[in-house]
Amino acid sequence: MKTSKFLSLLREHPNKSLVFEYQIGKTIGANYHITEVKNITIDSVDCGAGTDYWKETIIQLWESPTEKDKKDYMSAYKAMGILSKVDRIKPMVKETEVKFEYSNPQFHTAQLFVNDHTIQGDTLLLHLGIEKTDCKAKETCGIQEVSLQENLSNSCAPGSGCC
Repeated sequence: MKTSKFLSLLREHPNKSLVFEYQIGKTIGANYHITEVKNITIDSVDCGAGTDYWKETIIQLWESPTEKDKKDYMSAYKAMGILSKVDRIKPMVKETEVKFEYSNPQFHTAQLFVNDHTIQGDTLLLHLGIEKTDCKAKETCGIQEVSLQENLSNSCAPGSGCC
């Protein structure tokens, strides 16, 4: 989801509770805070010597341990207020991918993509998910797509063409 689409959702649903599902059936607690907004530039070289360049917006979410019993989620209106203030200080690039950085004691720190969103009564629910790492230079490296089972049975020995 582009940053602009996320901001539009917040503006369209100001009275909705903003809830994040970080795994199917698991939501970030109502005690979350937006603790940082990052304008990220990626300037990369892959294992096949291909270069790439793009920007992302990463919004960090953190659950406050002192508010763990909180029941009411942040409203889309409040989130929009926070992000508008950030945008005045450090303008966000609106046509970039937005990701949410999150972790808890049972879930590793990850940058999560927005897979989808739903409106459920008074809730704006963002369905987040991970994207698996992948080799961008499969053709250059001579790597063929194989099933997970085949991949587990083959080793990646030096000189085998594996990244």
